[in-house]
Order: sequence, then structure tokens, then C-alpha cells
Amino acid sequence: MKEKNVKKNYIYNVAYQMLVIITPLLTAPYIARVLGANGMGVFSYVTAIAAFFIIFANLGTSTYGQREVSYVQTDTYKRSIAFWNTAIFRCVSTAIFLFIYGVFVFVAHPQWMVIYIIQFIEIINVACDTSWFFQGLEEFGKIVGRNAIFRIVNLIMIFTLIKDENDLALYTAGTAIITMMGHVSLWVYLPKYLTHVNRKELTPFKDTKVILGLFLPTIAVQIYQYLDKIMIGLFTEGNAENGYYDAAMRITKMVLVLVTSMSTVMVPRIGQYFSEGNKDAIKNAMYKAYQFAWFLGLPLMFGLFGIADSFVPWFYGSSYEKVKLLLKIVSVITVAISINNVTGIEYLVPTKREKLYTRTVLIGAVINCCLNLLLIPQLLSYGAAIASAVAELSIAGIQLYYVRYELDIKKVFAPAGKYLLASILMGALLLLENQFLPATIIGTLLRVVSGAGLYFALLVVLVDTFFIENATIVINKLKKIIKRS
Repeated sequence: MKEKNVKKNYIYNVAYQMLVIITPLLTAPYIARVLGANGMGVFSYVTAIAAFFIIFANLGTSTYGQREVSYVQTDTYKRSIAFWNTAIFRCVSTAIFLFIYGVFVFVAHPQWMVIYIIQFIEIINVACDTSWFFQGLEEFGKIVGRNAIFRIVNLIMIFTLIKDENDLALYTAGTAIITMMGHVSLWVYLPKYLTHVNRKELTPFKDTKVILGLFLPTIAVQIYQYLDKIMIGLFTEGNAENGYYDAAMRITKMVLVLVTSMSTVMVPRIGQYFSEGNKDAIKNAMYKAYQFAWFLGLPLMFGLFGIADSFVPWFYGSSYEKVKLLLKIVSVITVAISINNVTGIEYLVPTKREKLYTRTVLIGAVINCCLNLLLIPQLLSYGAAIASAVAELSIAGIQLYYVRYELDIKKVFAPAGKYLLASILMGALLLLENQFLPATIIGTLLRVVSGAGLYFALLVVLVDTFFIENATIVINKLKKIIKRS
């Protein structure tokens, strides 16, 4: 597979991730106002509970399946074996945890029963999802196309059917059903890539230990991503604090997809290099991935910090004033997760160091949990935000410490200086603009355009070859497109 396909697949992912960013930008303000902080808090809390069952239903099969398929991309029979082994395991694990979730719901009989029941659909979605197979084949175009269509369908559903706080159940059900439709739509492509296999050769439970090894870091990450919401719900009165926290994290996750989309592309590529024993190719790919993480992660952090005060009022409304400071706190996560993804997801997992990856994430989960216990009772959602930021930074540092003898840490940090300087100056401009630009949509757009313009201009002045070379490629391609048209 030619190197240009990595860039092609990244463009596919970025195109889709831009849609992922744009749709919440359109829906989040509407949902926040229609459902209110209380409704958003209920949704956040219930989905956090259900998420644990979804995670257990998935176990580590998404990463495992993607990795195993990437090892046998060109062998139709072997990849068919890999597909059915993973798919059967996912169906069995989904059935088991669907039953356990049912017992929990009908025995515990929690508040908001209807919302809990709707989450059955989200658990079933685990078995329906085959995107891991196409990711392993590096066929991202198919995933992007289908997902884009159903994202738009979901957007239409929200604006046409969700009208007030009584529509929380409809919002939850509509989102879950449309997600299922997206998963099922990918099935039509499967016959093209699969062939008939001998059932006796199928061993879906042979690699159970490996799958569980991949599952441990997943559950550790999810524990501190969802446990903070659960702990906010336990330590605070009402659901508003969860609504504020969820609102800040949604914005952070929206911008992070620009960085994390590279991981989706790089995992199968690193897996292929690893299966070939090409260590030099792995290292070169990793240094480029780190540079890309710094290139986007740092300006995203300073950008979120700089526009928080002007962005939140018009985006979420006056009742979400608390989100301003929350967004500034969690902006740190953008850099930390950018580096975590490169070291952990793009390097340790494809090279079969799941245990090491698990260890680092578990340490982060413990740090997060301990800080939550200390900070949430006193600082409420602010405490959860601080805990998450510290945990992510800790994981980034620990992972780099563990790989210091495999990767040249100086090369990892070498590109960061230019991006840090440019990002600080960009952040200073945004804070200055807060003094005279209005806190409106137009005002925010002006800040984003001026901030990005200054950042890129500074990279040219600093002669950043990474940016200049890639910008030149993009400009030349745009010129060709214009000439053709």
C-alpha cells in the first residue's frame, strides 16, 4: 500500500471529523437550550452508567479486530477468519452484558427508567458495528461516507422532532437508532472483502487473553472519563453540575477529533510495519506523528483558552456561565491527549505492548479517581475538570518515560518549541481581542480567523518546514482543482 494512502485516509477522516465538529456546533446550543442543564445532566449521567456496559460488551475487540485484520490485509482467506473470529466474540460478549444490563435496570429500577431502557439499543450497537474491519483494511472512505450520511440524518431528526425538555427520551432513542442504521449500512460492503471459510478453522475465543489485555486500557480510560460524571452526580445536588461539565468536555472533544483522527489512520499502518519487522519505518512514522500532535494540539489548547469567555455565552446561553472557566481548565487536555494517542494508541498497541499501555492508563485512572474524591466535594465540576487534566498529563509523561529507550525523546520534543511560541502569541492576541470584539458568533469567527492566521504566519516566519511543505502541497492541489473547473 503506497504511502500516499496514509494522507488520503487522513483527509477522509478529517473531512468526516469536520462534519463531526460542525454538527454538534449546530445542535449543542439548541439541545442545551431545549433540554436545559438539568436535562443534559440526566442524559450525561444515564449514558455514563450505560457506557460501562457498552465498554464491557465491546471488551477490547475493536482494537483487536482492527489490528488482526491489518496484519493480513492482502490475504482474503486469513482476513475472513480474522473477521468472523472477532465478530462472533463481539456478538457473544454483547449478549452477555445485554443480559447483565437488563438485570441491573429491572432490579435496581433506577430513576429515569425510560432513558435506561433506551440504552439497550446502544449496547446492541456493539454487535452491529463492523467499522473496525474496514479500519484494519485502511478502507476509510466507506466508513466516512456512510457515517456522514447518518450524521446529517441525526441532525435533521434533532431540529424537527426535539422541541422541549419532555423530548429527552425521543432524543436519546433517535440518536441510538440512527447510530444502529449507520452500523448496519456497512454490512453491504462485507461480501466484497470476505470469502467462505471452514467453520472448523474458526477460533473466536482463542485470543481471549489478548482481547482482555487490550480491554484493560480501554476500561481504565473509560473509567475516568465516565466516573467523574457519576461522581459529580453522587456528590452534588441536582443534575446541573453534570450538565456544565459535559458541556465543556463536549467542546474539547469536538476540537480533539482533528488530532485523534490521525490515530485511526496510523494504527493499521504501524501494525503493518510491525508485522514486517520494519523498525525504522515505525520510528520515522512516530516522529512525524508527534510533530503533527504538537502542531495541532498546542494551538487548540491556547485557542480554547482564548475564546472561552466569548464563545460560551452565545453557544450555550447565559445559564451556562460556569462553562467558561471549565473550558479553560480542560483545554489542557487537548495537548495531553494528542501526545497520549501517539505514544499509546499509535505505538504501544500496534506493537503488542498492551500491558505497558494498560499500566500507564491505570495509573492515570487512579490519579483521576483520587483527585475526584478530594476535589469534587469542594469544587464540584471544577474539581472534576482539574482531575481529568492532571490525569491526562500524567499519562502523557509516564508513557514517554517508558519508551525513552525506544524513541529519541529529544526528537519527540524538538518540534514543540516553534509551535509553543506561535501558540502563546496567538493566545495573547485572542485575549486582547476579548477587550473589544463582541461575544457573538461573528466575534468568535473573527477571533478564530485572526488567531489561525497569526499562528500560520508565525510558522512561516519561524521557517517550520513541516507546515510549509504540507501547505504547499495543499495549495498546489487547490490550484489544479481550480484550473480543471
